[in-house]
Amino acid sequence: MQTKADVVTLTANPALDIATSVAKVESVNKLRCEAPRFDPGGGGINVARVVHRLGGSTLAVFPSGGPTGQRLAGLLQDAGVPTRPIAVAEDTRESFNITDRGDGAEYRFILPGPHLTEAELGQCLDAALDAAHAGGFLVVSGSLPPGAPTTVIGDLARRAKAAGLRLVVDTWGPTLAAALEAGVHLIKPNLRELSDHLDRALPDMDTRMAACRELIAAGRTEMVALSLSEQGAMLVTAEEAWSVPAAPIKPASTVGAGDSFLAGLVWALGQGREPRDALRFAAASGAATLLSPGTELCHRDDVFRLVEQIEPSRLG
Repeated sequence: MQTKADVVTLTANPALDIATSVAKVESVNKLRCEAPRFDPGGGGINVARVVHRLGGSTLAVFPSGGPTGQRLAGLLQDAGVPTRPIAVAEDTRESFNITDRGDGAEYRFILPGPHLTEAELGQCLDAALDAAHAGGFLVVSGSLPPGAPTTVIGDLARRAKAAGLRLVVDTWGPTLAAALEAGVHLIKPNLRELSDHLDRALPDMDTRMAACRELIAAGRTEMVALSLSEQGAMLVTAEEAWSVPAAPIKPASTVGAGDSFLAGLVWALGQGREPRDALRFAAASGAATLLSPGTELCHRDDVFRLVEQIEPSRLG
């Protein structure tokens, strides 16, 4: 069993992702689906899947309960992704992604997930911290289990800092606030999440860059990767800021694009690449995921092909 990794991910509320399609989504009538596709899902798990595809050293830590949890863990094992599942009493959740073949619209149904005991959640946190080495990345991505206190993220951030880990957080609301209060290495909010956290509108690039620098100057985070949806993305540090436009791609699916963006970013930073170059790989990984159907995520060849087409712009 792999004991340490350069990029350790913690997914506190994973899901078995089920993707299928129907001729048309409508009420009342039974909807006959195509054969489903099953993938292991949840923010951190998706990050680990992509880092593994890019050739990085990674390990996914997650709670695993019941037959669903066993199937999720088995799919990761089949894909060659190193894992450390933590057995829990309640069943791992499922999520559903339905594509309407008539108009191409996607419908995503997310179940709440199991309640974890304090001991079960603590085992997950301990396992993630134990698997990361000093100077390596610990990526916490996705929602907390129902009923879990947001304070656990702040506690994890303090423990990660004491261990010399680079903590990366992709979450929102009170959980994001708790992480920032303790201080982290990198956050990846979208524009709405950052605006909600700061309680003000961020209508243009100048206000967005200033907002990111405000958090950095306060010691809340060292880097901000800001997702701007159809406007692309930004990467901001204390010394520099870069932006990339959204890829001109008609998506086969949008599921996991943000997780893939984060995976490409962390993988590239772990390779010692400068922020500008890391943003290129982040954007390419997110764009490559748009090419894949359902919950399949990106493929290495697509990432390395697309990265050659991406040229970030310097903002400051």
